[in-house]
Amino acid sequence: MNKILNTSKWLLFGSLSIMIGLYPILYFIIDRHFGLLSSKSQDILNNVTWNYAFYGHIILGGVALLIGWTQFSSRLRRKHIKVHRTIGKLYLLSVLISGLCGIYIAQYATGGITNVIGFTLSALVWLSTSILAFKAIRAGKIQLHKEFMIYSYSVCFSAVTLRIWLPLLIFLTGDFISAYLIVGWLSWVPNLIVAYFIILRERNKLQTQPI
Repeated sequence: MNKILNTSKWLLFGSLSIMIGLYPILYFIIDRHFGLLSSKSQDILNNVTWNYAFYGHIILGGVALLIGWTQFSSRLRRKHIKVHRTIGKLYLLSVLISGLCGIYIAQYATGGITNVIGFTLSALVWLSTSILAFKAIRAGKIQLHKEFMIYSYSVCFSAVTLRIWLPLLIFLTGDFISAYLIVGWLSWVPNLIVAYFIILRERNKLQTQPI
């Protein structure tokens, strides 16, 4: 029963990561004035720098989300360590570009200063945990690397949780702006809390293992 439950969780985790990771493709095949962009002014949508940052953020963020979840596969790490390392390097590069672009577009976040701070902080946490994960593995600290990667991907996964929370909050509040002000924080802070408890559980497992 536990095995079936764990497999179901893994499939759901992977499926959501893949679906939202591919989501940016929609901006290239249909009119982009939908979803979150429908709340942007025409001046912002016509701003060249903002557009470069926006597409850099969603495309590379999509790549990070699309490939990052595979890094938690123990089978991949055991049998295909070179693939694991290659995916890790691509993930880090994607995070660096997407995160920096994210900081820029966060300054134009819908909802004003509250979401400017919220989305800026999420990008900074994403960048810093990813860099710390890289530094840890370079120093040979495998467990520390794994923990920072859990934190990193929990923020990356906010692209998924945002799209789960936002329609629910719109339904509850009856207003997009009110919902978006909440989701600017709700999309990533609880993810970090969940990541903390996952790491705590992993540490407990390591302590109880026989020497």
